[in-house]
Amino acid sequence: MTTPSGPTDHPRAGRREWIALATLCLPMLIVSMDVSVLFFAVPFIAEDLQPSATQLLWIFDIYGFVLAGLLLTMGALGDRIGRRRLLMIGAVAFSAASLVAAWSTSAEMLIGARALMGIGGATLMPSTLALVRSVFHDPTQRAKAVGIWSAVMAGGVGLGPILSGVLLEHVWWGAVFLVNVPVMAVLLIAAPRLLPESRSAHPSPLDLISSALVLGSVLPVIYGIKELAADGWSARALVALVVGTALGWAFFRRQRTTEHPLLDLNLLRRPGLRGSIAVNVVAQAGIIGNAILLTQYLQQVLEFSPLKAALWSLAPTIVVGAVAPAAAGLAARFGRPLVMGSSLVLAAVGFAGLLLAQADSSVWVCLIPATMVASGIIVVATLVTEYVVGTVPLDKAGTVAGFVETTTEFAGALGIALLGSLLNLGYRHDFTLPAGMSLDGGAAHEAGDTLAGALTVAAQLPGSQGVSLIEAGQSAYVTGMHWADLAAAALMVVGAVVALTKLPRAIDPAAEQVEAAHLSPVE
Repeated sequence: MTTPSGPTDHPRAGRREWIALATLCLPMLIVSMDVSVLFFAVPFIAEDLQPSATQLLWIFDIYGFVLAGLLLTMGALGDRIGRRRLLMIGAVAFSAASLVAAWSTSAEMLIGARALMGIGGATLMPSTLALVRSVFHDPTQRAKAVGIWSAVMAGGVGLGPILSGVLLEHVWWGAVFLVNVPVMAVLLIAAPRLLPESRSAHPSPLDLISSALVLGSVLPVIYGIKELAADGWSARALVALVVGTALGWAFFRRQRTTEHPLLDLNLLRRPGLRGSIAVNVVAQAGIIGNAILLTQYLQQVLEFSPLKAALWSLAPTIVVGAVAPAAAGLAARFGRPLVMGSSLVLAAVGFAGLLLAQADSSVWVCLIPATMVASGIIVVATLVTEYVVGTVPLDKAGTVAGFVETTTEFAGALGIALLGSLLNLGYRHDFTLPAGMSLDGGAAHEAGDTLAGALTVAAQLPGSQGVSLIEAGQSAYVTGMHWADLAAAALMVVGAVVALTKLPRAIDPAAEQVEAAHLSPVE
């Protein structure tokens, strides 16, 4: 067992530790890429497997649903059996599921493979973050490592569509899954040589009832939120939200009474932890919701091809890659609350800057403020992750990492629902048929509901009429986007107030060292 050293006695990270970090970033790049890698593959999958509309949605969604539902459980499992062991098990499972997905012969087979990929992905995310804590003992070095880890996570989502687009121009759609296999093979070779095994010194039994409750809560709640964002209130969305909320309440109630809780609720009472998670939820809701708005703006308003839109969307990610590792240094100099609050204000200014984007604007008019949004939020995400990793007891690192990542998945769904709903409201409020144009009831409703509907109807109209309808739809979309941007800017300001008033200025290194005694490394 390790013993705590003095408050300032931290071994500095050497070349081996940074190579180990690169190893840990490999699975995170792949897991985040697989969230978006199917963007361009849909037409090819539809042609080959002939899925129904519902099956096509599940091909997209099942990966994220399963991933979110199992993050907490897999984080707790890693604390018990060893994070490196779980990481390697997950790499094998993810590779096997990727092979099945690549050679799927039916929609049902692909849905099942994507679900298995979600299980594998859920083992990888909390394990890598907990292992960062084990590899980097010096708080300053660890903070930089977490910044790099966060940048890789953000970059993977942007790289997914680009990689998919390039592969689909040369090979069949299954290749977007085969890319995962060699990367995981490198991880399996490098992990035993570079990563220390770590687990709780006193592991408790895994509470399977709590695991079932959290899965049963997360899946319907995220499903209900997505249904709400797509179609508004419906009986199906309402039932899903009620069932998920009830199971979530049962989960937290059980954590208070069971002898071996999956999530120790006392950890959530630590100074600054709840505030940090709340700020992260606000930030992630803004960035993920905005990513959806920006993607549609580039493709449907500026009329970029999917690959061109993906390449332009990568511009903010490049800046993010430089900003994230610098977050720790800024926090050390000025304090976490001030840096996080200022970063959220920067994001709010970026959202306000997006109000300048119009249907005929240059792409830079939206990309510059979008880069401000991404830069501000990645600083927040990095500092929240670093704070959680650096202050929770080491024997609970995987569990808390899984919990934070679960809240991030919730935040993304909430952001899409909130900003997407405001987008739709603004569109419907602003849309009017061009002067002199008359459409039958069904076509008029479709055009007035979404820009995608207007584009579909316009394709059936002759020449100038179709062009006029497209312009009307694009103008209405920009109005809806502005409504969402205003709400997001206000949300960032609220997050800044929380950061400035509810977060402690610094981590107590002495307390951190006392907690380090909980780790049991296994060579």
